[in-house]
Amino acid sequence: MADYDYDLFVIGAGSGGVRAGRMVAATGAKVGVCEEYRVGGTCVIRGCIPKKLFVYASHFSEDFENAGGFGWTVPEATFSWTELLRAKDKEIDRLNGIYIRNLEGAGAEIIQSRGELRDAHTIELIDVGRTITAETILIATGCSPSLPDIPGIEHAITSNEAFHLEELPKRVVIVGAGYIAVEFAGIFNGLGVETTMLYRRNEILRGFDMDLRTTLHAEMLKKGVDVQVEIGVTALKKTSEGIELALTTGETTTADVVMYATGRHPHTTGLGVENAGVELSADGSVVVDAYSRTTAANIYAVGDVTNRMQLTPVAIMEAIAFYNTVYRDNPMRPDHETVATAVFSQPEIGTVGLREEEARAQYGDVDIYRSQFRPLKHTLSGSDQKTMMKLIVDAKSDRVLGLHMVGPDGGEIAQAMGIAIKMGATKADFDATMAVHPTAGEEFVTMREKIA
Repeated sequence: MADYDYDLFVIGAGSGGVRAGRMVAATGAKVGVCEEYRVGGTCVIRGCIPKKLFVYASHFSEDFENAGGFGWTVPEATFSWTELLRAKDKEIDRLNGIYIRNLEGAGAEIIQSRGELRDAHTIELIDVGRTITAETILIATGCSPSLPDIPGIEHAITSNEAFHLEELPKRVVIVGAGYIAVEFAGIFNGLGVETTMLYRRNEILRGFDMDLRTTLHAEMLKKGVDVQVEIGVTALKKTSEGIELALTTGETTTADVVMYATGRHPHTTGLGVENAGVELSADGSVVVDAYSRTTAANIYAVGDVTNRMQLTPVAIMEAIAFYNTVYRDNPMRPDHETVATAVFSQPEIGTVGLREEEARAQYGDVDIYRSQFRPLKHTLSGSDQKTMMKLIVDAKSDRVLGLHMVGPDGGEIAQAMGIAIKMGATKADFDATMAVHPTAGEEFVTMREKIA
């Protein structure tokens, strides 16, 4: 039997890689983990966590404005971008330290280096000038923001750089309309930045239920975000006034910061997968089977690098399944069906299950329940913000196929409701559940009138 330096070596210390490394190391196996940036990955270091902190910060301007309707007189508030960055960095440092301690506490070795495959069992650690071997290898390198090949693209930033801007811009243009784009549009707008969002297609948030898309679009416009669809960018140019964007309409616009949020690509360039017999898809993602095994028998991959579902909890679930399959002799397929998720737009989106278009294509006859109303808070705040809630039900079995919401705490509600949807709850089960009053969530158990 071959003698390897490690039983398991993980390339990438994001959420999936760290979870797998910790669990396997806790069995007494010799585990190494390499990471070229910081332990914690995109979510912790420059994704979900700092983004949610920025969302919280951007909400205060609206909260101060709404307070007057409840009898509060709020003194003129001032905001410090520098102080927000300082507080955010402090929290990210704390979380980074926790991830390191958890890995090392389980017995794993962390190596600060880029790792590149030399063959199916050999990894070169570039930054430390070391070559190691491993019986099993796990690729967990995640993904990175994509930028188009247009003139002047070097003047644009991505979400990575948005977390470290030296000063808050007065004008920002966000190119794209996926979840990252709409979240940052809400952040910048809430912090007082003149915010424009450009999208080349006809509606924002492609891939989400159409009622979510149109409702959020309308609410963003109400809040002051200039959402422009069916407009693309052909070039960027640095001028004395800022960054000039040449548009597909033939017009130009200028901003202090141009942020691209037009998709992400798997982090496999230069990884050396071709040396190890690991196949990639056309988009550069690692091809895996139902158990996260690559085309090399001893190499597995989890998380965004596989491009199955780019969500942190999914990467963690895939890592747990990998651990059970390889180290517990308990083959486990990651379950990517009926995954609840949130978009921390303003207002927030919570969603789980099928979109209406998908449900009609798969089930044919479906019943649609939808409600739109003004949240109780805004009956006094003076805001005309609306909440939209929607259920999609299989007309034959009465099973709830999809649940969608735009409104405050949408993510929290989708998380709780996701349990019921995952268990196969029917509309009759929803109807039989007593409402909690007065809440927004009660609307999901009191919907009675079908709209389609």
